[in-house]
Amino acid sequence: MNLGTLPLLVSLLATQAPPAAAPSTVPGVTPLPGQPNVLISGVPAVPPELESRIHQYLESRAAQLLDVSGDGQQVLISTRFAEVNQLHLVEMPMGARTQLTFTSEPISQAQFLPGAPNILFYLQDVGGGEFFQVFRWDRGTGRSELLTDGKSRHEALRLSEDGKWLAYSNTSRNGKDTDVYVAPTDNPRQARRLTELEGTWYPVDFSRDGTKLLIQQFRSVADSDLHVVDLKTGERRQLTPKESPGGIVDALFTADGQGVYLVTDRYSDFSELYRLELAKAPYTAAPPSLTKSIPWNVDKLELSPDGRQLAVSINQDGSSRLYVLDTRTNALSAVNLPQGVMTSLAFPGKRSDTVFFSMATARSPADVWQLDLRTKKTTRWTRSEVGGLNTDTFVEPELVRYPSTGGVKVPAFLYRPRGASGKVPVLVIFHGGPEGQSQPMFSPLAQFLATEMKMAVLLPNVRGSEGYGKTYRAMDDGVKREQSLADIGATLDFIAAQKDLDASRVGVYGGSYGGYMVLATAAFFPERIKAVVDVVGISHLGTFLQNTQAYRRDLRRAEYGDERDPEVRKVQERISPLNAVDRIRAALYVQQGRNDPRVPQSEAEQIVKAVRAKGADVWYMLALDEGHGFQKKPNRDYALMTAILFLEKHLGAAPAAGTPGTK
Repeated sequence: MNLGTLPLLVSLLATQAPPAAAPSTVPGVTPLPGQPNVLISGVPAVPPELESRIHQYLESRAAQLLDVSGDGQQVLISTRFAEVNQLHLVEMPMGARTQLTFTSEPISQAQFLPGAPNILFYLQDVGGGEFFQVFRWDRGTGRSELLTDGKSRHEALRLSEDGKWLAYSNTSRNGKDTDVYVAPTDNPRQARRLTELEGTWYPVDFSRDGTKLLIQQFRSVADSDLHVVDLKTGERRQLTPKESPGGIVDALFTADGQGVYLVTDRYSDFSELYRLELAKAPYTAAPPSLTKSIPWNVDKLELSPDGRQLAVSINQDGSSRLYVLDTRTNALSAVNLPQGVMTSLAFPGKRSDTVFFSMATARSPADVWQLDLRTKKTTRWTRSEVGGLNTDTFVEPELVRYPSTGGVKVPAFLYRPRGASGKVPVLVIFHGGPEGQSQPMFSPLAQFLATEMKMAVLLPNVRGSEGYGKTYRAMDDGVKREQSLADIGATLDFIAAQKDLDASRVGVYGGSYGGYMVLATAAFFPERIKAVVDVVGISHLGTFLQNTQAYRRDLRRAEYGDERDPEVRKVQERISPLNAVDRIRAALYVQQGRNDPRVPQSEAEQIVKAVRAKGADVWYMLALDEGHGFQKKPNRDYALMTAILFLEKHLGAAPAAGTPGTK
């Protein structure tokens, strides 16, 4: 680290450090022996035998593709060999992973400087606070340099293809609105603001000649617009119509810079691919869809350097399918790849004959692959470990659907343990978002429970989930969230209808909005579950919206409803678990990060104190150096081990014959 960056780093640390006051309002929290950054209350010690059983699962790691050098000879990945993800370089298929950064905080976003792969630009925060800063790393010196102010939030890092320009968004103007900045890469501190408007604005893509920049204006996840800015004059022009709201998933300039490939659900229930001509924008009518024949969401785009091939990733019922579009004829052809979930996609800057991607499956973590577009053959670049375990023994989930109210059919992934006898306990894992999606990706928790503990694991995509069209995604917006609670009941009904699942031993686990769902399950279906693990979850919709960071509050109001509206607030009060604490019967374990900017610590602590006030035993874990979830390995390991201990305690023993809930 250059010494000149030290004052800014000190400022960053000071800005995000916990206040001098007590770190928790929960009485009786104490530091975990040997791990003082974790405070616990009511959590027992993990037995050595359980720790030994789960240890190998916790040693799994993934290789996430971040970028590819122009000649395709170097792959930049994020992976973990110590406690957090760091940047690594791989220079041949199955070659060694050369670690480039050695920091105490994780790094998961980075790019090569085009034309100079010895220079990297990356984003990194402190303590999970998500106030990301922009850094430049020089392989010649082996040192990183902080380029930004050390205190405001930076996102959406983009580099122009000629390597001359850097773009990003930040909140420095007022802490609430997110503006777009552009700077020369040879003097990145000379950044100029391109937008100074209310709301959230992100850079998306530079034109290949470096003269224009696509910018996305977010009003919500489901409603955004695309603009183009002339970098010389600063003129901004809107490309999508102001009428008829719609979400934008991805956008890229065409090779000649005169058009844009756009993925949006503005004109259809699903996110489809369109080509917009800048000279004709803004469009008053829908342009022809290039993926109309595929009734699923397009979720990723990458254009080849010669502009003749567009790689298109499709989310088909939670799994990825890859297509290649011939941009001259608009002919779309499928590529036969193994079933999995594609987590990134990239062409080398100077090669159009090959594309790189990272792919995860239910039985293996994400790894990097190369696809030869001429032969359609794949070459594996990394092989991530799972603690030495044989992944062939892991469980492959089954895709199921079951009915709920209003004609809804809930899709879900069910892990049935192999070789189990009799009825088995079930853990339901609710995803976050709410616009998230459970997909068949590797989960140490799901595989350990199914393989070692012979528990079934069910991952539902309740109404409001992404991946099934915008109508389905909007079914829980605002006051309609009350209707979505019916999907919890439908999930429990599905379990009860399965001959091999024990409806008397059901637990729920979820993070963020998934944490709200598990608390709602405990409050509104109290007789049907035994155990609840709430990770950074929402306990009261109104107080969550009031206390989440200012830069994201309006975006979340578009999803949950505006808590300042009396009629909306009535519904939020009615469906907030904190207001139904007296109904909760299940055992409760709450896990929280001290620096969470999304769901603040107060959401966790108010539910812990309220449930304890009625005499119930509650486990509580607070990580002082984490934010919205756990990224540091010791914290993540402890959170998972104690969650499994908790689930084993409350779901492990079969009920005695004749007890309530048995047949």
